[in-house]
Amino acid sequence: MPNTNIPIEHHPLEPFLPSNGRVLMLGSFPPQKKRWCKDFEFYYPNFTNDMWRVFGLVFFSDALHFINSEKKTYRKEQIIAFLRIKGIALYDTACAIRRLNDNASDKFLEVVEQTDIESLLVKMPLCTTIVTTGQKASDTICERFMIAKPKVGSYTDTIVTLPDGQQRPIRLYRMPSTSRAYPLPLQKKAEAYKHLFSSIFK
Repeated sequence: MPNTNIPIEHHPLEPFLPSNGRVLMLGSFPPQKKRWCKDFEFYYPNFTNDMWRVFGLVFFSDALHFINSEKKTYRKEQIIAFLRIKGIALYDTACAIRRLNDNASDKFLEVVEQTDIESLLVKMPLCTTIVTTGQKASDTICERFMIAKPKVGSYTDTIVTLPDGQQRPIRLYRMPSTSRAYPLPLQKKAEAYKHLFSSIFK
């Protein structure tokens, strides 16, 4: 049953959708703002989440490439510029949630409203790849598209019907979470993402 005594949180960020977007990366939902890096109003804002370290390792062989170590934050403008060049879009599989345990754990997120992923795809005519970055995101999107969940590091092919009636082939990759709660070393996570992006940006 819905936990109606717990307040609903709505997504604090707009979808990041470059016009040349070829890949849509979807997490579950941002952490509470008290966990965000200072002056970093963007995706994966928790300094103990390793997404931007993974990107640094994958594309520049440097985990600190997108990090301002002195201020313990990320280089937002550099990240955004890079994502636009590569055509990588970002959002989450839920646009409204309840936190059942007042923390950032996906395990305690109750999805109140799923993201209209089909409408996001309409805005990105070149996008044929979706990447989920954790179990909750994978569960949510597979439920939405009624498809079998791929193994971590693997993919499932499906057809998505868009609001205009167009049917678009989509390859859904399920990737390891970059949260440090996920029991896999940073280097191993980076290797998994490097294999993913190598298959996309050939």
